[in-house]
Amino acid sequence: MPMIMGMRANLAQSIGVASAAALLLPLAPLATAAALSPSAPTSPSSPSSRSAASSPDEIPGHTQSLSFGDTAAEPPGTRAPGEARTSVRLAARTVRPYSLLGVVWDSADQPLPGRVEVRTRDADTGRWSEWRQLDVHPSGAGRTGEGAGARGATAPLWVGASDGVEARVLLERTDADPALPEGLRLELVDPGPGGAASSEAADPSRSPDAAEPAKPAEPTRPPGTDKAPGPDKAPDPGQAPNPDKAPGTGAGPDTGTETGPGTDPGAGADTRPGADTRPGADTRPGADTRPGADPGTGAGTDAGAEAGGAGGQAEAGAAVLPALSKEATRKQYPTAESFVGPRPRIVTRKGWGADEKLRESGHAYTKTVKAAFVHHTAMTNHYKCGQAPSIIRAMYRYHVKSSKWRDIGYNFLVDKCGTIYEGRAGGVAKPVMGAHTYGFNTNTTGIAVLGSYGKTEPSKRAVDAIARLTGWKLGLFGVDPAGKTWLKSGGGKFKKGRKIRFHTVSGHKDGYVTECPGARLYGKLGEIRTAAARLQGR
Repeated sequence: MPMIMGMRANLAQSIGVASAAALLLPLAPLATAAALSPSAPTSPSSPSSRSAASSPDEIPGHTQSLSFGDTAAEPPGTRAPGEARTSVRLAARTVRPYSLLGVVWDSADQPLPGRVEVRTRDADTGRWSEWRQLDVHPSGAGRTGEGAGARGATAPLWVGASDGVEARVLLERTDADPALPEGLRLELVDPGPGGAASSEAADPSRSPDAAEPAKPAEPTRPPGTDKAPGPDKAPDPGQAPNPDKAPGTGAGPDTGTETGPGTDPGAGADTRPGADTRPGADTRPGADTRPGADPGTGAGTDAGAEAGGAGGQAEAGAAVLPALSKEATRKQYPTAESFVGPRPRIVTRKGWGADEKLRESGHAYTKTVKAAFVHHTAMTNHYKCGQAPSIIRAMYRYHVKSSKWRDIGYNFLVDKCGTIYEGRAGGVAKPVMGAHTYGFNTNTTGIAVLGSYGKTEPSKRAVDAIARLTGWKLGLFGVDPAGKTWLKSGGGKFKKGRKIRFHTVSGHKDGYVTECPGARLYGKLGEIRTAAARLQGR
């Protein structure tokens, strides 16, 4: 699970859970599906949200915003006179069709003092789901690296075609009413159809999972400028020797003593002619200096569009990048290191139907890619693989329009059928800075598997896809997927500025306080590292 950048992160410090008694508070009687009348038209989250395309080039879709402000009254008899408020609620109602939801508020610097739960009504059956909890992103705009305008938000939840909703925030137990953040509202996202390109690109016929009937989403539980630099030519002195190739079980980062004051064993310094060797963040024109940018050398720079060589031009405008042999990969990306895995098949943003008018113009890059962080989206596993483009479009709209991020947070996404999708814009072969692992968005790439893998085994297709993707992506920058590297923390789980040693293929939980990517997927990381290294020819 976007983060930052994490994106489904359940934080140890984020929410004080109410007592067991609070969880059993009496609820207001619910109207039946038939009795619920359509609510008044809801406000889109921004003027650019739309329910229909105004031209053939525009992608339809819309966002409904439901404010907690006018409907936050508790049911009568919920608390005694003088007792602190224990919940705020959004009453059950009929709404326009939607498929994904989340809760946002005006400022990411404001914490949400409670637990968010929702239940939804299936548009086809009229049945209401159980209450489901939404994970809350860490507070603080800097935690996403998306700038000071980022909103506070929960992780999004895909619920499938729905036309009714109810929501509540179960507040922390205090002597006085907890202060709620300004602008608290529920966002309901309809991704709209993606057109022929996204339907063909998903290629769901490759897996029997495609015929799986849609089911209600499972409950989620708390766990836990268009230029970019090319692959570094200097070897990474922090790269681990061959003994680190032994398959592991997803062991966490090495937080031992550093080798000396001011040294970075994994700096991987760029020694090419003209490289910026000044200490600290890049201060050249075009560098991202906005508040909240993820700390680290080269964060948000716009230098070096040559990354990936000829591949950049070849990728432009394609809905799908076909899989290449190892030899063809080296020809396509002539600047790649000698140990590079064959490029896997990748559905591009055009392929899944991204509306490029939604995101921030331009791109943010880091200097290199030294590691990959694996996530899960903590949503339902009961989706058809042909729905994956719609899920990604909905996440994209929620990240950009509702949460006010630059773009979708992840660099890549993988569905359970093993289809790989381009995430954040900027070029699949380039070191695009994502918003996926707070403190470690610089010089890394974020890969999210659609689904929830705390108790469910990830499919072999998905595991193999991650291995193919990391073998290729890390190989472009000379990184051994079975090795280790050093990364400088931007804050969060580790003190800002501290250098931490990670597996070059790590889980979100290694870099942040969360259970993401779930115990079952995390347990596959050793297998993924070994397979990716083999694909590189190591």
